[in-house]
Amino acid sequence: MTTNHTASGLINAAGALMAALSAHADLPAPRVTSEQVVSAERDASGDLILTWGLGFGFHRDTALSDFEQWRQALVVDPATVDHGSTGPHAWLSAATTYAGVPLTLTGYYTLALRNHVRDPHVEPGMPVGKGGGAK
Repeated sequence: MTTNHTASGLINAAGALMAALSAHADLPAPRVTSEQVVSAERDASGDLILTWGLGFGFHRDTALSDFEQWRQALVVDPATVDHGSTGPHAWLSAATTYAGVPLTLTGYYTLALRNHVRDPHVEPGMPVGKGGGAK
């Protein structure tokens, strides 16, 4: 797998971040993360290429509204939105590409606790994998 471990690898992601924030300055501020993700491209020897992507996370009681405003602004097809949950914690996520950079939107929220039975295998604060459940 080919990867770039220098700060120069973040230049495209930083440019996409500036472009998205500049174009949509009136939208709610996301929690911004950047991490390496597997791209659809391969290098000359056929190995997968890791590239820097962006994550826009939305929390608080406005998380779903904030998520939806960004989803619409970035023209992300609603059919591509995934849902996950574990216990009372849930999230919506959608992946897209913005200015050539992979970008994932994630809106976190809490499910209603009525009739909720706690999963004995998931302790508060444990990390969870995609689709729920403990890692």
